[in-house]
Amino acid sequence: MKNKDELKRFRSISEIHEAFGMGKPQHPLISLSHFNEANPFKPEMAVGYDILSFYKITFITKSKGRLKYGQNYYDFEEGSLLFLAPNQLVGNSVFSNPASSYILLIHPDFLLGYNLANKIKQYGFFSYDVNEALHLSDTEKKDILSVFRIMESEVKSRIDEFSQDVIIAQIELLLSYANRFYTRQFITRKAVNNDILQRIETILDCHFNSEKSLEAGLPTVQMLSEQLNISPGYLSDLLRSLIGQNTQQYIHQKLIEKAKEKLSTTKLTVNEIAYSLGFEYPQSFSKLFKNKTKQSPLAFRAMFS
Repeated sequence: MKNKDELKRFRSISEIHEAFGMGKPQHPLISLSHFNEANPFKPEMAVGYDILSFYKITFITKSKGRLKYGQNYYDFEEGSLLFLAPNQLVGNSVFSNPASSYILLIHPDFLLGYNLANKIKQYGFFSYDVNEALHLSDTEKKDILSVFRIMESEVKSRIDEFSQDVIIAQIELLLSYANRFYTRQFITRKAVNNDILQRIETILDCHFNSEKSLEAGLPTVQMLSEQLNISPGYLSDLLRSLIGQNTQQYIHQKLIEKAKEKLSTTKLTVNEIAYSLGFEYPQSFSKLFKNKTKQSPLAFRAMFS
């Protein structure tokens, strides 16, 4: 058994296959493993934390327990999808009971020469935390399962001159499905998501209405995501689905709203308002205000004289 405090970087798919006793991969740049009771995953081989140099997509098709990721446990229903991009720190994943899952590993070099090499970087869900996994409906699960089965057939029995084109097409389909289903998840969990939106407003109001802005400066996407315990990528995609704005755009909207309030109801100078909102330089405030409202702070104030 390996030292659980060890940090291991896996630079190749062959390395991770060897570390987990999975045998050599059929292809050096892509691997698809199907784990179940007959072919269980071997958690005792895992290091405490890993850094992978390739993409990892996990599809949990049958779960009888909880998934341990790092130091925390998460409850997963059947039909969960988890995505990880290269060079992310990956916690040790262990099922408390036997489960069935597919693990797809894709080295970035496998995508070279295809549009997907750049397109895959645009999918925000590769930066989501494990507790922000995609939970599939029964119908969605069938669609995803069909894609994995086609890829499994190609990877394990049909490596020829057409295999890469077929597999790339299936990966693109998988990611398109995931993008669609995440949008559905944002909608179906609207009550929870609206609560998050209210919490964001509370955090920002508290920030602007206290001395925090003077001490901490402007609110940031990272600050909000940390207080909400949500990854920055998931938070931006969630807000985009709710209000059509990402997190940075929403912060700017709240900044302008607060600035308008101060300009119209107080005698503070423009510089004093800029500092009170957290700007280090008043010029930056004036530039943002004009960019968002098409008029300067002084011109806006003049409307109330």
